[in-house]
Amino acid sequence: MLDLVWIIPALPLAGFLLLVAVGRRMGEPKAGWLATAMCGGAFVATAIVFVGLLGEDPEGRHHVLTLFDWLNVGGFKVEVGFLADPLSITMALFVTGIGTLIHLYSIGYMHGDPKFSKFFVYMNLFVFSMLMLVLGSNMLITFLGWEGVGACSYFLISFWFAKDANASAGKKAFVTNRVGDWGFMCAMFLTFATVGSLDYSVVLEKASSIAPVTATAIALLLFVGACGKSAQLPLFVWLPDAMAGPTPVSALIHAATMVTSGVYLMTRVNPILAQSYDWAPSIIAWVGVITALFAATIAVAQTDIKKVLAYSTVSQLGYMFLAVGSGAYVAAIFHMVTHAFFKALMFLGSGSVIHGMHDEQDMRRMGNLRRYMPITAATFIVGWLAIAGVPPFAGFWSKDEILLFAYDKSPALWFIGLVTALLTAFYMSRQVFMVFYGDERWREGDQAHVTDDGAPADARALSAEPHESPWLMTLPLVVLSGLAIVGGGLNLPFTGSTHLLEHWLEPVLEGNERVLAVATATKVGLAVIAVIVGLAGIVLAHRVYLQHKLEPVEPEILAEGWKYDSSITAFMGGPGRDAFQATATFDHTVVDGAVNGVAAVMRRSGDALRKVQTGFVRTYALGVAVGVVGLLAYFLSRVAF
Repeated sequence: MLDLVWIIPALPLAGFLLLVAVGRRMGEPKAGWLATAMCGGAFVATAIVFVGLLGEDPEGRHHVLTLFDWLNVGGFKVEVGFLADPLSITMALFVTGIGTLIHLYSIGYMHGDPKFSKFFVYMNLFVFSMLMLVLGSNMLITFLGWEGVGACSYFLISFWFAKDANASAGKKAFVTNRVGDWGFMCAMFLTFATVGSLDYSVVLEKASSIAPVTATAIALLLFVGACGKSAQLPLFVWLPDAMAGPTPVSALIHAATMVTSGVYLMTRVNPILAQSYDWAPSIIAWVGVITALFAATIAVAQTDIKKVLAYSTVSQLGYMFLAVGSGAYVAAIFHMVTHAFFKALMFLGSGSVIHGMHDEQDMRRMGNLRRYMPITAATFIVGWLAIAGVPPFAGFWSKDEILLFAYDKSPALWFIGLVTALLTAFYMSRQVFMVFYGDERWREGDQAHVTDDGAPADARALSAEPHESPWLMTLPLVVLSGLAIVGGGLNLPFTGSTHLLEHWLEPVLEGNERVLAVATATKVGLAVIAVIVGLAGIVLAHRVYLQHKLEPVEPEILAEGWKYDSSITAFMGGPGRDAFQATATFDHTVVDGAVNGVAAVMRRSGDALRKVQTGFVRTYALGVAVGVVGLLAYFLSRVAF
């Protein structure tokens, strides 16, 4: 059963190739159903491998299937192979499972799009690349998938490239991720130079023999790559703009799969983190918690329904890195899985709202939509309660576990995480109240409101009745809402027998999971505080946005993301451009000038020497005679003196 692991990425790859060949002729909806079937087949294959792993003893849950040698140059050898272990199969399960639901949703969402089949070409290619990333048996195969999802994100984010903003968003994502990829590449170079291999089985086995300074360098370089892919400070700027893509893209890439790559990578190399200096994990934890708070403050002032979820994703990813830096790898993966459930649910729910509101995304133009979209509203509310940390929904259990480990590492980390939890409950409640409750503001015809292209809002059909989405779009919402309710059962904190995910991942973590030194009473107290804080955020949002007893506090600087993005743009367009131009000028005049100058001198010297070669025998004879005379004169002068 474990040898079937190759089928998992093979099916989406087959779907991609078939759609490239005949997708346009298949048309709508057959192309979408083919792509969905291939992703669903990959989920079934993953489930079979999962059952096979369950049948093995915990220490035997590590299976490598090698297909062929890819590179074999000197001491550098790379094989194309797949690693089936608890971590990779956990990732593959929710990538393929949620990916299948998003593919199904997309058949309804992309209905009528002239590039319907091309969209599913990119979707299947993305799933294939993501599976190569998580199933690769060595760092280079992981990097191949890493670059693949980066390329696919560019294709999908800028799918509607006729709009300049969409095309720019795709390029921004591509370029920003390249900055992070530099760190991943340097980490691979250093790993091979140190260990002599890129295979995870070799690298992680020899991790304990790596010098701490080298292990720290590898860990932090990988973290640079993770910051790019998982949108952490300072490289998070691409993700909010990526909302320009179709909503299923936001759900697949920015909730469930690609953005979690960095968390997966850091968990995979946990033995290297354990071997590094103590301050290296602390850096990861602090970057994570600061990113979480920073993004949460921005989310409270956003008016675009998808932008709120985008900054929320950045914030929740910060929680996952807080967990990794605190040594809570199980909690990081636990929150990754639960976040995939409720955030994919909310992204797809926002797409359903946009669809039902005739492409309206401004929450100020919504209100009372639960009356017109009952299924979308009910499922979205489940996702809201999950991310707000309300028990017994899935988000409570995973977020509470992260805060517990953060408290054990540093009360300061815990406090910032708790403030972020308060803001999370507040801005998600704000979104729900503005969209599904209150007055029907979409009837008002606000003359002051304008569209993104500057056209007056009243030029559009503002009074069109909202409507519920078709079953192809609501069915995935219902399934994901169920998972958001029961997902916490993966790792309940009550007894050892309820720590299902912890026991499952134990062979991968090799004893590097942090051992808590917190009393039971303290654990209960921290959980109670977290619940109270979450409920306080909900109550505060209720008083502001439903009861209108408090004035909204939405400063412009938060709406503009603390001007972080605009500052980068201003720098790159001003001093940055000048610096790059100066660098190019130096390269052209000094570096190229030196190379070209040496070549010019050699060319002129050659031209001068070539004149000596006349081709006449008498000239060469004269040269020999002159040489003989010169030699005789030299030796005679030596004898004379």
